[in-house]
Amino acid sequence: MLASLSGLTVSAFLMVTSSAVLADGHAELTSAKDWAKVTKAAKGQTVYWHAWGGGDRINDYIAWIGKQVQGQYGVTLKHVKVSDTANVVSQVIAEKAAGKDKGGSVDLVWINGENFASMKQKGLLMPKSWAPDLPNYQYADIKGKPTLTTDFTVPTDGLESPWGMAQLSFYYDSAVTKDLPKSAAELLDWAKKNPGRFAYPKPPDFIGSTFLKQIALELAPNAADLSKPVSEESYKPVADKLFAYLDELNPLLWRKGKAFPKNVTSLKTMLADSEIEIAFTFNPGSASSAIANNELPDSVRSFVFDKGTIGNSHFVAIPYNANAKAGAFVVANFLMSPQAQARKQDPNVWGDPTILNLASLNAKDKALFEALDLGVATLKPEDFGQALPEPHASWMERIEKDWTKRYGVQ
Repeated sequence: MLASLSGLTVSAFLMVTSSAVLADGHAELTSAKDWAKVTKAAKGQTVYWHAWGGGDRINDYIAWIGKQVQGQYGVTLKHVKVSDTANVVSQVIAEKAAGKDKGGSVDLVWINGENFASMKQKGLLMPKSWAPDLPNYQYADIKGKPTLTTDFTVPTDGLESPWGMAQLSFYYDSAVTKDLPKSAAELLDWAKKNPGRFAYPKPPDFIGSTFLKQIALELAPNAADLSKPVSEESYKPVADKLFAYLDELNPLLWRKGKAFPKNVTSLKTMLADSEIEIAFTFNPGSASSAIANNELPDSVRSFVFDKGTIGNSHFVAIPYNANAKAGAFVVANFLMSPQAQARKQDPNVWGDPTILNLASLNAKDKALFEALDLGVATLKPEDFGQALPEPHASWMERIEKDWTKRYGVQ
C-alpha cells in the first residue's frame, strides 16, 4: 500500500493516518507524539474540562490553569463544574448512543476509580495510549508511585494522565480533641463516647465512599478479595462486616445519621463551626491549606490510622469524541509541569501532593518545591504509614447501592 502513495513519504503517510481530517480542513490529532503539531493545532481551541466544582481553592486553581494555557498556548479553558463524575460518564454514553462520535461536549474530564473503569470498559475514551507521549510525563514518578499507572487495580494503559496524589487523612482541633481513634474499631468506640461528633458525606460523594472503603478494607476477613472484581461469594463476608459496623455507627453520627454532609467542604465547615470534632480529607495538605486561608484554627492537626489509609492518584482523561483533543493534550501536559505541580502543592493555593519525581527536575524547577512551607497540619511522608490500595471499582458500585437502600436519607 505504501508503494502506491505517489509523492508521499512513509513518515508523511503515518502522520496523515494518525489524524482524522475534519470537514473544516483542520486535523483532529489522535497522538501527542509530534508536540509542535499538537501546539499548533491547539491554538484557538476551547477545551471544556468537566471537573468537580465543590471547592473554592480548587476552582481558583483551575482558573489559574486556564490563564496559563491561554497565555502560553492560545487555548481557552472552560471549567464545567460537576458534583458527580458519573454524570459526565452518562453524558458521553448518551452522545455515543446518539451517534455523536465527533464534536462531543466533553474535551477533558477529571476522573479516577470506578468512572475510569466504566469509560474504559465501554470504549468511551481515546482508544490509544496518549499520556506517556506528553512532554512532561517524563518527570512523573512512575517507579515511586505505582498508582500513577494503575487506577483502582485497573491499568491506565496511557488512557489517562496523572495530575495529583491523594491519601485519606483525618484532622481535628488539638485544642478541643485529645483522644484520637487510630482504627475503625477505635473510631466506633470514640463515637460511642462522643455521640453526634462525627460525620461522613453521603455516598456516592467520593470522600464519603472512600470512608466506606476504608472501613471495608479494615474489617474484611480477607482484604485481598477487594483487589479483584466483586462476586456474590466474595461480597457477602465483606458486606456483612461493613454494614454491621455501620448499623452501630449510624445512630451515633451527627444528627443521629438522619442527614449527611454533602462533601469534603461541608466536613471542613462543620469542624470549623464545632458541629463535629473529627473530619477527613483525601488531600494531605487540605488542613494546612484551610489554616492558611483562615478557614480553620491554627490548632488543627492531622492523623491517620495505625495500619494505614486508602491512597490513590487522580487523573484527567479525554473522551473518544472530544471536540478539542489537541487542546486537551496541552492542558493535560501543563497540569504535569513543575510550575503547575508546585503551585498545586502550595497549601496557600491547594495543598495537593505532586506526582513528580523531584530528583528528575533541574535545579530551578526543584527549587519551586523546596521553597514550599507545607504547613503545621500536614503530616510528613514518613508519618503517613502504609497507603492501602483502592478496591476494584466494582466493589464500590455494589457497596454504594446497598448503602443507599439502607441509609439513603435526604
